[in-house]
Amino acid sequence: VQLQASGGGVVQTGASLLLSCNLSGGTLSSFAMGWFRQAPGREREFVASIDWSGTMTHYADSVKGRFTISRDNAKNMVYLRMGSLRPGDTADYLCAANLHPYDHRNIDGFNTWGQGTQVTVSS
Repeated sequence: VQLQASGGGVVQTGASLLLSCNLSGGTLSSFAMGWFRQAPGREREFVASIDWSGTMTHYADSVKGRFTISRDNAKNMVYLRMGSLRPGDTADYLCAANLHPYDHRNIDGFNTWGQGTQVTVSS
């Protein structure tokens, strides 16, 4: 399984971005999916996750109400709609897969990672 994130860029405070993650070499509905981010000099942190069906979601408190995770299993795509962006959201954003499709809340279960996409929010 390979994951490739895209859609990052440089935006101003308050702007929105849509990140996409394409899964290849597998069937997306077999996985719970998540988004994580890592800023320079900081540890990777959880952002959002979604179960295999797209019914259940889970968010970090720092993004709740501003970010929305979704998926399209037919297209093997996962999305992260980011709104009201802040400089503190600046990071490399990575998508990840959890082999247990119902276990989207188990952050430690995400063990398949793709290359990230950089998001920079200027003040």
